[in-house]
Amino acid sequence: MRTYVTFGQAHAHSIAGRTYDADCVAVINCNTAEEGRTLAFDYFGSKFCFEYSEDRFNHSNMHYYPRGYIEVNP
Repeated sequence: MRTYVTFGQAHAHSIAGRTYDADCVAVINCNTAEEGRTLAFDYFGSKFCFEYSEDRFNHSNMHYYPRGYIEVNP
């Protein structure tokens, strides 16, 4: 399962040499939606816009994220 995390313009994070910001979607690999939400807060604190469980993310909106998907925990 995956959780997808989006960011606002003022939210930028650097984790393990990767930058997560408003131009990408962070992908968190997890076992459940609840675990994905917990991991989102573990990785980004409260500095993100939205987190979506795998069944709720609209992949057709990816044109808003020019840097695409970036895995947090491959």
